[in-house]
Amino acid sequence: MTTLHISTAFDSGAIDVVSLADAGDIQIRVRRDNASEFAQWFHFRLQGAAGLATCLRFLNAGHCAYPKGWVDYRVVASYDRQNWFRIPTRFDGEVMCAEITPETQSVYFAYFEPYSYERHLDLIGSAGACENVAVEHLGQTLDGRDMTLLRITAADGALAVAERKKVWLIARQHPGEAMAQWFAEGFLERLLDADDPVARVLLSSCVFYVVPNMNPDGAARGNLRTNALGTNLNREWLQPSLERSPEVFLVRQKMLEVGVDLNLDAHGDEVLPYNFCVGSEGNPSYTPRLAALEQRFKTAWVDTCPDFQTTRGYARIQPGQANQTLATNWVAQQFDCLAFTIEMPFKDNADLPDSFTGWSGERAKKLGASVLLPILAVVDHLRDTL
Repeated sequence: MTTLHISTAFDSGAIDVVSLADAGDIQIRVRRDNASEFAQWFHFRLQGAAGLATCLRFLNAGHCAYPKGWVDYRVVASYDRQNWFRIPTRFDGEVMCAEITPETQSVYFAYFEPYSYERHLDLIGSAGACENVAVEHLGQTLDGRDMTLLRITAADGALAVAERKKVWLIARQHPGEAMAQWFAEGFLERLLDADDPVARVLLSSCVFYVVPNMNPDGAARGNLRTNALGTNLNREWLQPSLERSPEVFLVRQKMLEVGVDLNLDAHGDEVLPYNFCVGSEGNPSYTPRLAALEQRFKTAWVDTCPDFQTTRGYARIQPGQANQTLATNWVAQQFDCLAFTIEMPFKDNADLPDSFTGWSGERAKKLGASVLLPILAVVDHLRDTL
């Protein structure tokens, strides 16, 4: 008889085992971030349950950071770590149960399709091999990992480089929101496609600054929202420090050096099963010019991508009430520019569901590629005056 075993000894691995006595009643607990109380991310391998009706019972689901995130949620699983699929999952308000009869002795489970540090390095390497890309080292994280920036623009074009708009994409401030880096990968693949006419036009009129992973320490440690010290990076933009939030400090410093005309900050939302974006309407500096730019951007995205919508999302922030510690608000206020937080679901896109994969890494990549069209729609108007 094969002994059941659960392992988390790999990149982003995280779960606490309570009982492995019976495949039909595997009892586990979602592990907290290494230095904070946030608990929602999980990623582990189950060995030895091939052919057995298996039930994974997440005993503390009702006490996690976002218990509403488990409503209508389905766990993702994979046999080969390349192809991920959803499995039947139910939540009674306290315990979440996921069921599967594994086809092989080894099966992986995760909150969302993981994006590994090795894939991150591969992404940096493949992008850096393109002639339009310069790879810049900004500094190091608390765990000693590199903070890497990709600077992308065409060598030639109608505009001199100094006159081109500065377009930023930062992703995965919250490390468990792995869909954000899948989004960044899809964005980069299209932007670096020499045969794509939209990319060619944008590269001749913009300089892109892309940080594909804002929180590599938290991602590797299997955290949901925090870095190695337990800092929520998307609450650090007003006063970051090298001691507490070097990731934000270094990127913010680069922004202040080169400027920003448009900033996109990619995230994932635990509860809402939609893709949407959030602007800077609560900022003191919010003007009709920025409101018009936001509308132009969102209209272009809705018109060209059925996976994006604008009817569901967060409540609008009242004028002057924006939290300036968030990246979108700080950047928009500091540079008087268009800035968005892009949110994607951990569950599925309820407007265009997929019963097999739900929202997935591949679908997030497609959404990342699609955002080039709304960028194209606004790029010539980013500094217009009304």
